Amino acid sequence: MSAGGELLSIEPLELKFPFELKKQISCSFQLSNKTENHVAFKVKTTNPKKYCVRPNTGFVLPRSTCDVIVTMQAQKDAPPDMQCRDKFLLQSVIANTGTTTKDITPEMFSKEAGHVVEECKLKVIYVSPPQPPSPVLEEPEEGLSPTLLMENGNLNASEASKRFVDSYDRSLEARSLISKLTEEKGSAIQESKKLRRELELLRNDSKKSRGGVSAVMVIIFGLLGVFLGYVLKRT
Repeated sequence: MSAGGELLSIEPLELKFPFELKKQISCSFQLSNKTENHVAFKVKTTNPKKYCVRPNTGFVLPRSTCDVIVTMQAQKDAPPDMQCRDKFLLQSVIANTGTTTKDITPEMFSKEAGHVVEECKLKVIYVSPPQPPSPVLEEPEEGLSPTLLMENGNLNASEASKRFVDSYDRSLEARSLISKLTEEKGSAIQESKKLRRELELLRNDSKKSRGGVSAVMVIIFGLLGVFLGYVLKRT
């Protein structure tokens, strides 16, 4: 939207700043001279310490344009509801041909001195800075680390870390189960060997027992034979 008086048109009439804390922000507006005369202008603001205007005074050649840049100093706090009450005032007057910036004085914009001064007000509006588009999440390949996932843009840090931890926990659980089964297998082998040794000992004891009984019988029969022989000799 553009507007203005008979001398200058202004585009736009609203100064929109993409507000960010602790950051210097600039915007601009354009002045267009609609006449065949040289037009001098001056820019004022209700908060001069907060803004820097370049140029804040100057002139526009006939049927020409001039760009004005307004820079807002870095702000520490955001205003309530992002509403700004600051305003700018553009004053313009017809200047003599050959007028330069050095020839522009505050008296040229004095209505009390009889000069015809046109005035136009500009509003200041804060807008939120554009937000980057959200990345599209894709199903990650199994076994990828969180760092690689974040570099590929597939997952955010918290989701990638969670999946990595879950995968790591499952790996630990599998290793623990394998270790437990290995220990149980070793214990079973040892128990089997122990049972075999005990069975072998029992077998050996049984053989010794059978061998011992046979020797005793031989000795008994031998003694009986000797005794019978002795008895027979006596008779």
